[in-house]
Amino acid sequence: MQAINTGNKLNLRWRKITVLVLLLAGFACRAQNNPSDNLINYDEQWIHYGFLLGVHSSKYVIKHSETFTSPAMDTVHSIVPGNLGGFKLGFIANMKVADQLDFRGSITVAFYENDLLYRFTNNTDQRELKDATMVEFPLLLKYKSNRRGNVAMYVLGGFTPSFEAASKSNKEDIVEKLELKGWNYAVEVGAGFDIYYPFFKFSPEIRYSYGLRNMLDGENQFSAGLSRLTTQNLTVFLTFEGGPTPKQKRGGKIKGQTLRKSGNKKNKAQRKFKGNKSG
Repeated sequence: MQAINTGNKLNLRWRKITVLVLLLAGFACRAQNNPSDNLINYDEQWIHYGFLLGVHSSKYVIKHSETFTSPAMDTVHSIVPGNLGGFKLGFIANMKVADQLDFRGSITVAFYENDLLYRFTNNTDQRELKDATMVEFPLLLKYKSNRRGNVAMYVLGGFTPSFEAASKSNKEDIVEKLELKGWNYAVEVGAGFDIYYPFFKFSPEIRYSYGLRNMLDGENQFSAGLSRLTTQNLTVFLTFEGGPTPKQKRGGKIKGQTLRKSGNKKNKAQRKFKGNKSG
């Protein structure tokens, strides 16, 4: 039986993650060098709407059963989860709870592919691929730093229930497929940057999700060697939230610029009138 390497258990491709984090930091630093402050009253509003796009890497986390070490499965050398990619898209509602603390709810459609590789003692392999379209409802708390120019950092975490959108397969071939449950729930943690542009807020974000529910549904030749199967994924999101509203246009910098311009015009007109009168 093959030994389990705990150092590779999460298998999150840390080099790629490091590159992504450096890119996000580069975006933030570039925005921070902008001398003008955008959307300065943006965080005063209690709710904002937007949308998100994301790419993720997901895999199963498995725990072997006692059957795996029994003579009934002596031909199975190992069961290895794969790490596959996918993407997500959805809509966001971000609500202010207190200074620097927001509640974020969203509806996200996620497209997953996961697999298990069954390796046998006769040097043959069998791959079981599972794809699923999930509707997810992340319920997250977001704690953000004070703005520094046009940039603020944040961390977030919370709870995410999800449901499979596609119909379940026919029960006729249950013995030929790995059968999983149609809904799940997970905890999520992440971090990112809020970058304020003149007409919208852009937020690159990285988020980790760990499923809490045992997804095994029934027992067959594929699940006989498993006692528990959960999910995990790492996602890089690009989030866009709406631009200036009438309230924002009336306040702060925009209002000040308008008053200064009107004041300059008034002063010029007064000087011109005085000049004509004295002449």
